Amino acid sequence: MSSKRYVLAIDQGTTSTRAMIFDAEGASIGMAQQELRQIYPRPGWVEHDAEEIWRATVDVCRNAIARSSISAIDIAAIGITNQRETVVLWDRATGQPVHNAIVWQDRRTADFCDQLRSSGLEETVRSRTGLLIDPYFSATKLAWLLQHSSELRIRAERGELAFGTIECFLLWRLTGGKAHLSDATNASRTMLYDIHKQAWDEELLKLLRIPAAVLPEVVDNFGEFGVTTADFLGMPIPVTGMAGDQQAASIGQACFEPGMIKSTYGTGCFVLLNTGADAITSRNRLLTTIAYRFAGQACYALEGSIFIAGAAVQWLRDGLKIIQASGDTETLAQSASPESQVYMVPAFTGLGAPYWDPHARGAILGLTRDSGVAEIVRATLDAVCYQTRDLIEAMTADGAAKPVALRVDGGMVANDWLMQRLADMLDVPVERPAVTETTALGAAFLAGLYAGVYPDAAKLASIWRKDKGFAPAMAMEQREKLYAGWKDAVARTRSGK
Repeated sequence: MSSKRYVLAIDQGTTSTRAMIFDAEGASIGMAQQELRQIYPRPGWVEHDAEEIWRATVDVCRNAIARSSISAIDIAAIGITNQRETVVLWDRATGQPVHNAIVWQDRRTADFCDQLRSSGLEETVRSRTGLLIDPYFSATKLAWLLQHSSELRIRAERGELAFGTIECFLLWRLTGGKAHLSDATNASRTMLYDIHKQAWDEELLKLLRIPAAVLPEVVDNFGEFGVTTADFLGMPIPVTGMAGDQQAASIGQACFEPGMIKSTYGTGCFVLLNTGADAITSRNRLLTTIAYRFAGQACYALEGSIFIAGAAVQWLRDGLKIIQASGDTETLAQSASPESQVYMVPAFTGLGAPYWDPHARGAILGLTRDSGVAEIVRATLDAVCYQTRDLIEAMTADGAAKPVALRVDGGMVANDWLMQRLADMLDVPVERPAVTETTALGAAFLAGLYAGVYPDAAKLASIWRKDKGFAPAMAMEQREKLYAGWKDAVARTRSGK
């Protein structure tokens, strides 16, 4: 065990940047958070200012320490977790981004993806990367940047630019440009990485005209990744853990055994099923991805990705302005008419698994004269439950056993009504952990494993504690009637392409 018993986790998400400090028992002793500005240049386009992300990272890390009972000298290591698939391209000499980050939700490459599928590339991509061709992933975003600027292409080919997902960019800045590394979980989300050979795929790079010179080296999820510059926190601190947010959440939920499953409810919803050493090929349009890689050995997962979950509640607040805070949704949902048949299909950026329709758009259906705010709010929460059922059904169709329990995390799980509704719709017990910010906890676990704060994975599993369980209570007839209405609503929003 390390004599330094604290780990700093950087959790850079889609809507905010957070820093949390965890002790050797996995308890949080300090936290700071800043919301992240969303940039929408055109309909369907979503960007972030990567420099703003960096500034917020510095601020929240310093503030988290200030709010804790420790100082920087007590921190053994730093772990990073991040919104996956988001693309940053920056100048190697200055570290400055050369374009806004293109966010995972961005749909600007939908037509390009249609062309790639039409050319017969889907099976090649799926068999090597475990992914489907979709604008969600990093590859076509990076290709778009290089296609739309001859200057950037020339500079990229000269080796003057560096590409990375958010953890890679943050590590570069934290280490003063000394480390250009991406971990295996984030690399597996780029649509450029062969998850079986554990290497960048030369043929896909060539097809997309992406020069290998911009790519980072791919590493395990914990190890010696570099040390921070002294000015970051007043002294150099090693960075020893990195993972994409959903894989970090799975680690934070201690899903280390094949068959264990977790679902995270943040901006989107992401279900990960640990499949161990087997990279299972889905027959139902789920993704095969790397759950984690330790000592060069990959553990795989089946993943279902829902693009909009908490983001729909944010839209109720900021777009429609029918609620003042996300916490209002619990009381409103409880007050909605039980006879209401309003459905919200939150396809604001297309539909993810198992539909994979980037051209679908959101809709509210089933409105009647007596429909009001409560019914729309309940429909928005119901959509989270229906979409989760879509994913669980796809996993069972792929041969997975019905879950014994679903471990949940993320900001939305504080809503007891939603968690009960989820258990009812899945007909599966739902378990909410004592620490719901398991994404940050997973990053801390990874960093602390290498730094010696946590001795082994068994220790991590022993730290996990259930806060509250939700048992299914809805009659099967009602559950199936509600779900049939959802399937009909989704069919009405599909693009037909």
